[in-house]
Amino acid sequence: MGQRPSPVEGVVSVRLQAPDPAFWKGRRVLLTGHTGFKGSWMAWWLHRMGAKLHGLALAPATQPALFDALGLGRFLVHQVADVRDPTAVAEAVRRSEPQVVLHLAAQALVRPGYEDPLGTFSTNVMGTATVLNALRQAPEVKVALVVTTDKVYRNREWVYPYRETDALGGHDPYSASKAASELVVDCWRASWLQAQGLAVASARAGNVIGGGDWSRDRLLPDAMRAWAAGQALEVRRPAATRPWQHVLEPVGAYLRLAEALWHGKVQPGAFNFGPAPQEAATVREVIEQARQAWGSGDVVWGDGQQGPHEAGWLALEVAKARFELGVEPRWGLVQAVQRTMAWYRGHANGTSAEALCDADLEAFAAGAPEDLP
Repeated sequence: MGQRPSPVEGVVSVRLQAPDPAFWKGRRVLLTGHTGFKGSWMAWWLHRMGAKLHGLALAPATQPALFDALGLGRFLVHQVADVRDPTAVAEAVRRSEPQVVLHLAAQALVRPGYEDPLGTFSTNVMGTATVLNALRQAPEVKVALVVTTDKVYRNREWVYPYRETDALGGHDPYSASKAASELVVDCWRASWLQAQGLAVASARAGNVIGGGDWSRDRLLPDAMRAWAAGQALEVRRPAATRPWQHVLEPVGAYLRLAEALWHGKVQPGAFNFGPAPQEAATVREVIEQARQAWGSGDVVWGDGQQGPHEAGWLALEVAKARFELGVEPRWGLVQAVQRTMAWYRGHANGTSAEALCDADLEAFAAGAPEDLP
C-alpha cells in the first residue's frame, strides 16, 4: 500500500490542537516500543503524517497484535532488539540519525511486574538509561520524550490529583521502576543532554483504552475476550478509580509535546496527561459502559481483596498540559469506551485494522461529536 495523505491534515481542533503534519512530514524519528499497543498507534499516526520512522522493540508480545494487524513492518525500519542492549540501541541511533526520539518501550503491566520484578526494573530503568546514554553520541537529536505512567507518584490514596511536582514512589515493582526511570531522565538531562542542546521530557499518562489492545490483565481486552466467548468477566477491584482515556489522547499529546519542545515553547520536564481530575472513573463504571456498548455480557464482581496490592484511587492534575501546551481531553469516558468496543466488534466482523484506526484518527482530529463509525 502506498503513502496516503494524513487523515488529520488541514483539520483545526476545537480543544486539543492535533499534531502538526507539516512538522512530522519527513522528520526522522526513532520510536522504541513500536510493536506494543500504544507504540503501534503512535507509529501509525506518524506514518500517516509522513515521518521517516525507525522502530526498535521486541517482537509483538500478543497474538493478535496491532503491529501485525496494521502491517506496520511495511512502513518503517523494523529493528527487533532489547532496549537494554547498548550495542543494538547505539546501532539504531546510528542508522536512523533521529531528530526526535520517542521512548515507549517498557514492561507496562502491574501484575506481570510482581511475577518478574527484576525483569521489570531492568527493562524500565536500565532500558531508559541505555536509550538516553546512546543519545550522548547523537548531536542530531533535538528532542527526546520518555513515556512513563501516572503510577510514578507516591500514592497516598488521598482525594487530591497528583501534580508533576509531587513526590515519586511506587508500592509495586511496575510503579516503582517507572518512578526510578523518572530519576534516570532527570540525571541524564542535567548531567549531559541539556548541555548538548537536547530537550528531554517525561510524559505521565493515565489508564489507556482503545481498539487493538490484546494484552492480558487489561480491563477492556479481558472483557472483550470473555464476552466474545460467552463467558463471564471476572473483575477483581470494581471500586478502583483511575484516569481512563482513549489511546489517541496521550499519543496526540506526546506528539504535541515533542513539537513544543522542538520549538522551545515549553521547558523540558515532566507533564501529566489525562482526563480532568473529576472525570476519573471506577472500574465498575467503565465495565458498565463497555457492557452497554457491547450489547451483553456477564460480570462476576470481586470484593477488591483478590490479587496483589494495586492503588485504589488515582487521578492526575493536568493543568500544566492545558496551559502550556493547549492540550485538553477530547473524548469523555462514554465515547472512549464506545469507540473501543466498536473497534473490536468491527475487527471481529472483518473490517481492517487500517480502516478502523483511520476512522478513529479522523474523528478524533476533527472533534467529532459522540457518534460511532
